[in-house]
Amino acid sequence: MARGWAYGFTVAGVTLAACGPVPVEVAERQCLNEVRPVAPVSGEGAMGVTSEGFRSKMELTFTLGSGGQGDPSARYNACVKRKSGRMPTRPLYARTDWKG
Repeated sequence: MARGWAYGFTVAGVTLAACGPVPVEVAERQCLNEVRPVAPVSGEGAMGVTSEGFRSKMELTFTLGSGGQGDPSARYNACVKRKSGRMPTRPLYARTDWKG
């Protein structure tokens, strides 16, 4: 019976540890990918021509994800803080791998 309790506490501890903060370097890398600008998804469609000459055309552009919603630097800072519990070691706009 005691082993069952110990096993339950071990599983619970491992599960909670998985939700803990990550190192700030890992959080920065993950958050950089989250705030990168998202390329819009676009497409074009057309209908056929009938004997009466009917024709239709449609163009669509969708922007998916969180790109374009607020300041990327503020979102980056909040993301790193949420994941690691610390602020980023350098600002988003000072990163050499930022292309925004």
